[in-house]
Amino acid sequence: MSEQKQAIDARAILSGYRASIDNIDAALIHMLAERFRCTKAVGVLKAEHGLPPADPTREQQQIARLRQLAKDANLDPDFAEKFLNFVVREVIRHHEQIAAANGVTKTG
Repeated sequence: MSEQKQAIDARAILSGYRASIDNIDAALIHMLAERFRCTKAVGVLKAEHGLPPADPTREQQQIARLRQLAKDANLDPDFAEKFLNFVVREVIRHHEQIAAANGVTKTG
């Protein structure tokens, strides 16, 4: 097979991978949007009842659960934990904003 044909074949394969990656990225965005819709509702509920924005016990349980899911999926558990920590920090920031808008301090 000529080098030109191999390059054309490689580009076609690459194009297929990129299309799949684009679809996965779109699904991730939609799933994150749904997750934040739910966590916003949680933030409102917490603010209405004077509960603190953060729940360290729940966060630790989620980290352990997602690390195991990552291992089972052959994904680096450290990466999964970093990703979850990033998402949780953003959720807590939103909860703090919701609480402040409802006149609740960070300590509850």
